[in-house]
Amino acid sequence: MKLVLIGIQGSGKSTQGNLLSKQLKVPYLSTGHIFREIAKEKTQLGRYIKETVNAGLLVPDIKTIEIVNSYLSRPEYKKGYILDGFPRTLDQVKEFQNNVDKVIYLDISQKEAIWRLFHRNDGTRSDETLPALKKRIALFYKYTEPVIEYYRKEKKLVDIDGTKKIEDVNGEILKGLGKQLIKNHVTDWKKKQKTIIAIVGLPGSGKTDAAAYLNMNKGLPVISFGKTVIDKVNQKKLPHSEKAHKEVREQLRVKYGKEAMAVLNIDKIKKALEKNLIIVVEGMRSWEEFIYLKKILPEVKIVIVSIYSEKPLRYKRISKRNDMSEHYGEERDINEIVGINAGPTIAYADHIIKNNYSKEEFNDKLELTYRTIYFS
Repeated sequence: MKLVLIGIQGSGKSTQGNLLSKQLKVPYLSTGHIFREIAKEKTQLGRYIKETVNAGLLVPDIKTIEIVNSYLSRPEYKKGYILDGFPRTLDQVKEFQNNVDKVIYLDISQKEAIWRLFHRNDGTRSDETLPALKKRIALFYKYTEPVIEYYRKEKKLVDIDGTKKIEDVNGEILKGLGKQLIKNHVTDWKKKQKTIIAIVGLPGSGKTDAAAYLNMNKGLPVISFGKTVIDKVNQKKLPHSEKAHKEVREQLRVKYGKEAMAVLNIDKIKKALEKNLIIVVEGMRSWEEFIYLKKILPEVKIVIVSIYSEKPLRYKRISKRNDMSEHYGEERDINEIVGINAGPTIAYADHIIKNNYSKEEFNDKLELTYRTIYFS
């Protein structure tokens, strides 16, 4: 396994790198350590590296790539490695063609990093004066954040909250690699619990987009409760108006109760669960639907994910739809919360995802939420 650890100085890369090295049985290679060792040498390269590092500057890409490639050509790194501190720039990424499997990003704030560096027990290095630290952190944000985004788009990035306890961070990293630690032995993590991800939220919040992401990127089958009403409206050849949708939904509820959508889709849900460990129910609304699914499927874990967006943004999204673009406003919101009884499911959500910004950020949040559900 070939791993890269990325994070600002003080994020815990060396701590986690050494832990992972023992657990995964692959060598840990820190470019910072390499440079410090070279800086001790009484050579022209040693003096150059020492002056560069002490000034809080990055070693130029050409020289860094040369040094790293030289180390990775050694026999001990043929079966894999954990690389700390490289690549740091997009140019390094483009020149470093080493088939990296995963990139672990240990995310901590600048304030937390500086506090850690001035309170750690191994003493203060010559390159850890406050001005030098701030300069190195600024360089990280300037040059390495694009690297993080590059690997995120490549679906190789594992985002980790580096502010947690060492063992918790380590556990999250292993989960991100699809592994777990049992009695000090790392084994592949295999999910056994059947799970329904029930996506809830007010109109225009992004429920359909969330379901589509999980379907396209995770291969999860989607059962849409909202489509049930749309199909009934089409069968009756009614206009797709708020009034028509409300009438059809109420007719179904008279016949099947407030759990109508769950009742009408239960066979689809059961069939999907036969072949999949995780499925998505998009547009679960009423509390009664949630209770019904729990009663009928007692062995299945139901995780509610609520998508939240501010009203003006939700209304704007709906107004731009090709169909039912007039289906928004206070009256519909209140009908969803009270009339359809969606309020309890939204309030009782296990996860809340804010969808007020870019599609990329929304997808990143969905990815993190999915990973949390999968490994729980």
